[in-house]
Amino acid sequence: MKNIYSIFFSITVLATLGLGYIWWNDYSFKNNPLDDELQNRINKKIKELQIKSYQRFGIKRTFPIIISDDMSSNHYGMAVYTKNQEIKIYLNKNRFKENANYMIEDVIPHEYAHAITFAIGHFSTKEKGHDKVWQDICKKLDGKRCERFVNHDDILIEKTNLF
Repeated sequence: MKNIYSIFFSITVLATLGLGYIWWNDYSFKNNPLDDELQNRINKKIKELQIKSYQRFGIKRTFPIIISDDMSSNHYGMAVYTKNQEIKIYLNKNRFKENANYMIEDVIPHEYAHAITFAIGHFSTKEKGHDKVWQDICKKLDGKRCERFVNHDDILIEKTNLF
């Protein structure tokens, strides 16, 4: 009986420590900026997109990138055209925790393509802004997947590292 108690107690302690660790990671992620390595990867991708937008579209404009934890969970990012003719790109901070590679390689070019459509004055409401013009721009930015919406299977497959 003493052995069973010791095993149960050990499992309980380990489970409590594991839950505490998970809670601390979530708390730290939510209350701190993205780490430097991730910020550098994001900045590198944005610089690549700025170069491509100049080379392929003649656009020298930079678009502010705002990483926000206030976006709803079903949004990965969004490009916004304001009344003052500003174009901003918002990225969902919480989605970086889920899959940073997907955010950098898929979502950033996707949103950058929207920003360019705004910059060239193309404001299509067809297919919620994912028309042929947007798709062509996305492809010219070397977007990996220029589909209309997020493909959750892509995210899961990459997270498992099986392929």
